[in-house]
Amino acid sequence: MPTGNPVDRHPQHRVRAIAQAIGTKFFTLVEFYPKRGVDLQIGEEVFIGLHGVRDKVEYVFNERLMYADLTSVAKANLPEVVRKLVLRNEKIFVEFFNRAGPITIRFHAFELLPGIGKKSMWLVLEERKKSPFKSFEDIQNRVKINDPVKVIVDRILLELRGEEKYYIFIEPPPNAPPNAIALRYLERLYKILSI
Repeated sequence: MPTGNPVDRHPQHRVRAIAQAIGTKFFTLVEFYPKRGVDLQIGEEVFIGLHGVRDKVEYVFNERLMYADLTSVAKANLPEVVRKLVLRNEKIFVEFFNRAGPITIRFHAFELLPGIGKKSMWLVLEERKKSPFKSFEDIQNRVKINDPVKVIVDRILLELRGEEKYYIFIEPPPNAPPNAIALRYLERLYKILSI
């Protein structure tokens, strides 16, 4: 938003350029001030880490951004951006299918994925016993999940909204229920795969 966000609850965000972004590793929603004179494009990847290394970012706000605070443009572009990130990190998400386990005695992590019920869950478990999954295409062919990427993307989008009890991939957002449970699969998978 080159001239600020006119509906933002923070007055200082209404008068200068501000950008909304999602983390490429843990899908954290953030807001930041771009450096003056920098023109950012929708979906452009920028570095927001160490202050001295940033080429396009002046200041990153400390508080996590909630899904409800995203602009309509950001909400409209979010599914495609998340899809690109999931495809880029295919190895991590395929490994999720290889390693995910039960949450309780009667409830498996796979059942939190949109479109995956008991029958599909058992099929995934049987197939991964035979041999680990190697790619999204392998999952699609062996388990008959039409689009495993879409299943993951839809789950991440649900978690970003902050209304879930269990969070497989992201840290519960600030607006999540107080009894929300973070399963931290991404954190564990990055450690296991040394990524």
